[in-house]
Amino acid sequence: MSDFCPEGVCEGSGWVLDEAGDARPCGCRRQRINRTTSRRMGTGIPKRFRGVSFDRNPVRDLDPLVLDRVRRFTRRIDENLEAGRGWWFTGDVGTGKTSLAMLISKAAIERGHSVAIYSVPRLLSDIKETYDDGSGHSYAALFRRLCEVDLLHLDDLGAEKRTEWVLEQLYSIVNERWQNERSIVGTTNLSLEELREQVGPRTVSRLTEICGGPPMPIMGRDLRTTSASPP
Repeated sequence: MSDFCPEGVCEGSGWVLDEAGDARPCGCRRQRINRTTSRRMGTGIPKRFRGVSFDRNPVRDLDPLVLDRVRRFTRRIDENLEAGRGWWFTGDVGTGKTSLAMLISKAAIERGHSVAIYSVPRLLSDIKETYDDGSGHSYAALFRRLCEVDLLHLDDLGAEKRTEWVLEQLYSIVNERWQNERSIVGTTNLSLEELREQVGPRTVSRLTEICGGPPMPIMGRDLRTTSASPP
C-alpha cells in the first residue's frame, strides 16, 4: 500500500489512469483538497492541542458522561457533518471545553473534512484585515470560505467586544451556515442568557439548532492552575 495515498491507489498524485489511459480523480483527492483548505484557514490545530486524546489528560479525567457523548459524536463524524450537526460547550475558564471541541475538529480533519479553527476575536480581526488597502484578501472570498468549509470551529464565543458590526458579522456567518446545513463546533464561558445578550438572540437561536440544543455545560476546577497528572 502506498505511503502517500490513504486508499493505496494513486501513489500520491490524486489521479488514477483507467484501462483506456484516461485520468480520473482518486478517492483521496477530495481529502487532499480539504486538508489544504484546513491549513489555509484559521489557526489549524494549535500546537498545544495536537496531542489531545480521550486517553490523555486533561480530557481523560473529565465527566465520563460528557466524554461518552463526545466520543459517540466523533465516531459518527462523517454522518454528523453530512447532516450539518454541530456541538458546543459552556463553562468556566480552564474546564476542558476547548480540548473537547478540538477532539471533534481533529476527528473531522483525520476523516478528510475541511475545518476552519478560529478564536472569535481572531476571526473578527481577519475579517477586518480584508478591509485594508493592499491586504490581498477580499471579504467576499473569506466569507465564502467560512460558509463553505465542512466544519467551522469557533472558540471563545462571547469574548469579543460587542458592537453592531460584530453582531452583524457573527449573524451573517452563522445564518449562512444554518441555511445551508453546515456544522459548527464552539465554546463559550457565558451562559445561554448572557450569550443572547452578547451576540444576539437570532445568532444564538441558529447556533442552538445547529448544535442540537443549548451548550453542554462543562463543570469543574480550572485545570490550567493545577498540576496535571502524567498522560
